[in-house]
Amino acid sequence: MHPESTGMKIEILEFTEGAKQAKGLAVIIDVFRAFSVECYAYDCGASRVIATSSIEDAFELKKQYRNAVLVGERDERRIEGFDMGNSPTEILLGDVLGKTVIHTTTAGTCGLANAVNCRPVITGSFVNASVVAEYIKQTGADHVSLVAMGYRANLSAEEDILCAEYIRSLLLGETRNYDNEIADLKYTSGKRFFNPANINFSPPTDFFLCTMTDRFRFILKAERRRDGNLNMERIDI
Repeated sequence: MHPESTGMKIEILEFTEGAKQAKGLAVIIDVFRAFSVECYAYDCGASRVIATSSIEDAFELKKQYRNAVLVGERDERRIEGFDMGNSPTEILLGDVLGKTVIHTTTAGTCGLANAVNCRPVITGSFVNASVVAEYIKQTGADHVSLVAMGYRANLSAEEDILCAEYIRSLLLGETRNYDNEIADLKYTSGKRFFNPANINFSPPTDFFLCTMTDRFRFILKAERRRDGNLNMERIDI
């Protein structure tokens, strides 16, 4: 059924403030790279993903889970003492099979933590955008907040806005093709992946892995834990 005929309201918000203001069903979007990384982690066999906005909480969580890996970044770079950076390439090359992935980033996981007025809260990225839209339709939500987290949660990022527009178009039943716009991100917000100075923490492969549209048939739903962090539940669609 067409969202307009059901009265579904769809709004696009930005940054941490947008997450705080979000209502209804929230989709927290971080294409480069947080919520692409979490999808690849599950696809590579992670048994659990826990998101936190705090480095300190990440280290505390690792003490609770014997078979855990710390994944995340600050200023795009791997955090000291972490096992991997916020990189799908590192996830693919590393070993997360059967492990708990504890994940913290500058923008994405912070957005999840601040979406306190929404239920459910799910993630969004190009790699599973179509099933995100399918899931939203299945819930019958009447208000959808698409939150583009942006670069470091304070600068608009073309990839997150474009992903929000793509999900909105799917909800509205539009047939617009976004392939060229997604590919052209390598000349704008994605050009940092092609800077040789960044190859150790933002390699070119990350760009291509994060822009593989609709690679996965599952969504990630955030469930708040008693400790304030979030269990990221994989739901196959």
